[in-house]
Amino acid sequence: MAKRELIEEVINNIGKVIIGKNDVIEKVMLGMLCNGHILIEDTPGVGKTMLVKAISKSFGLDFNRVQFTPDLLPSDITGISIYNQKTREFEFRKGPIFTNLLLGDEINRTSPKTQAALLEAMEEKQVSEGGKTYELNEPFLVIATQNPIDNEGTYRLPEAQLDRFIMKISMGYPTQGYEVQILKDYKERNPIEEIGVVCSKDKLIEMQEMVKKVKVKDEIFEYIVRIVSNSRSDEAVIMGASTRAALYLMKIASANAFIEGRDYVTTDDVKKHVYEVLAHRILISPSAKANGLTARTVIKKILDRTVAPKII
Repeated sequence: MAKRELIEEVINNIGKVIIGKNDVIEKVMLGMLCNGHILIEDTPGVGKTMLVKAISKSFGLDFNRVQFTPDLLPSDITGISIYNQKTREFEFRKGPIFTNLLLGDEINRTSPKTQAALLEAMEEKQVSEGGKTYELNEPFLVIATQNPIDNEGTYRLPEAQLDRFIMKISMGYPTQGYEVQILKDYKERNPIEEIGVVCSKDKLIEMQEMVKKVKVKDEIFEYIVRIVSNSRSDEAVIMGASTRAALYLMKIASANAFIEGRDYVTTDDVKKHVYEVLAHRILISPSAKANGLTARTVIKKILDRTVAPKII
């Protein structure tokens, strides 16, 4: 399990481009180690797109970017079958989704119909077109960015699509000190042009397999299920977390144990990123919102009342 040094090397490499946000980079790494898709929500101009570019360069991944706009069609993402007059057959021309790392930039600026074009690909790692199924590359990861939903020209992501993202994270503004450093570093050059591959695609796949082998005791399984179950019965919640949420929480906890150099999961691994895994899956009632409750405050209340097992 001595892969912590490699993880740190990747984080430091990306940190040359995304300054002062190593905690955010580590969260993205957790999602990637679980072979999961990640949603980044934040205001424009804080480095969301640059973060994804730095990740693709650090792992040497095939990379495509789709700029989501109101007129974007599903076929613009997945591809389209075109009739070839010479062969008198339809030929499938693959869309940008056929890559290792797909950046869905400002995903909530397009219609729900186009957003839904990602659903099959994110869950089943395949695209269906014209009665045929086309397998996606391995690994296949979607990192989508979105602006806050109260921004002009945005659409709310359907719950079914939100549930496909293993984590929803926010970058936040840098501190003043780091922001000064950003101005200095970017004054005459762009650091993204200076970083290279520090972890191969094959090594990433190997680590993903190692995360699957991290040991999880029955008490941890039961603890995760109790947390998710309690989200469904909370009086402030209209829709609680799904079974997929429990599965993703287990995977993120395993990945966290892995990067900390352990081959077993603790309750702290479960709790460390529970907000990023569950908050976007929970719908709060209007009355609870009116009283100032948010998904994060509800999750904290759930954690407080869910007794953690004592693992020896």
